[in-house]
Amino acid sequence: MRRTAKLASLPLGVAGRAAAGWGRRLAGGDGEQISGQLAARSAEQLFAVLGELKGGAMKFGQALSIFEAAIPPELAGPYRDALTRLQSSAPPMPAREVHRVLAEQLGRNWRERFTEFDDEPAAAASIGQVHRAVWRDGRKVAVKVQYPGADEALLSDLRQLGRFSRLLQPLVPGMEVKPLIAELKERMAEELDYRDEADNQRAFAKAFADDPEILIPRVVASAPKTIVSEWVTGTPLSAVIRDGDQATRDEVGRLLAEFHYAAPPRAGLLHADPHPGNFQLAPDGRLIVIDFGAVARLPDGTPRVLEDMTAMALRGQSRELVERLRVEGFIRPGLQLDPEDVLAYLAPFVEPLRTERFQFSREWLQSQAERVGDLRSPDFRTGRALNLPPEHLLIHRVTFGSLAVLCQLGAEVPLRGIVGQWQPSILDGPILDDLALDDPA
Repeated sequence: MRRTAKLASLPLGVAGRAAAGWGRRLAGGDGEQISGQLAARSAEQLFAVLGELKGGAMKFGQALSIFEAAIPPELAGPYRDALTRLQSSAPPMPAREVHRVLAEQLGRNWRERFTEFDDEPAAAASIGQVHRAVWRDGRKVAVKVQYPGADEALLSDLRQLGRFSRLLQPLVPGMEVKPLIAELKERMAEELDYRDEADNQRAFAKAFADDPEILIPRVVASAPKTIVSEWVTGTPLSAVIRDGDQATRDEVGRLLAEFHYAAPPRAGLLHADPHPGNFQLAPDGRLIVIDFGAVARLPDGTPRVLEDMTAMALRGQSRELVERLRVEGFIRPGLQLDPEDVLAYLAPFVEPLRTERFQFSREWLQSQAERVGDLRSPDFRTGRALNLPPEHLLIHRVTFGSLAVLCQLGAEVPLRGIVGQWQPSILDGPILDDLALDDPA
């Protein structure tokens, strides 16, 4: 009941502040200043409530943090600060609770497995926190401990947030809150058993073993609510986004793109939680990747149908594209669409593949969000007629989330070459350039 009341305070607080702000505008207040104050207060409340509750509430906040680059500039500042903090912050679990969980998971003599264990958490996540320790063989390790009752709290939070989705929508203009919450609910169960996460991490570590650019920490031990893995550390991606120079941003962007596209063919898996809190830049220049609770299982690599449709959009094959979309269930039954409208709708999404290097930016992502979200736009009507089959939903969200992080970085990335290496069929043919798109003749 306490959790529900706190979650309910989010939309109620937004509504109350909006009403107060409207009153101040009527009284002659400065509209821009008032809007900025309201945005800052809403962002602070969002962080305070979601961060304190952890569980599904914090998971929702972390998911939002990926997409802050698409928020309009006048709102982005306060939301960026508040949501970025959610990527790595939460009130810690008391040491006695940590010890109790470790005794349940690793046995009453759990301390004998370690030569050192730091009761002060080094990091916090949505359903667990991480402690530094030294394993009995002398290796420095990270011990991830799940919060007691995280499973019930997580699913309860997401159910409650789903009920508030329409009222929460103003918190993230340009985003669709309800589908995001529904997708989080569908994949939460697999994140609650750390044995599954440990298996995923082992698969990624094996696939990228001795890789010169990607570093995956190896698992030392695991239990349903505890994972022990090798300790790795570097510069958090959030710090690179905030303070990194352009050369560092570009390099990190390249590494992120490389990992995203290389993982399915190499590991048969796609890391499905691409928020900045799960990436660091190691001192030796490698990209550190952590947290493998959420993955998309792709034993045959990226589905060929997605590669084929991307290739058709690049080549301007509008009629073939619409036919393939219809056959694969991407167009709602009974709807007729103009092939050129569909091509125009999808063309900007493949824009990063039209040049050797593409400059990602918040402005570019915001323009895409505005384009497909404008009720008066033909792109909005086309988008409403398209359907995303369930088996492709997670891949789509992760790919878009990864692009959003590249936009947060403002990175210039040789995406075309990376995609060409791991998905060569996409670039196996002539690419329609922007001039041809603008001139149907």
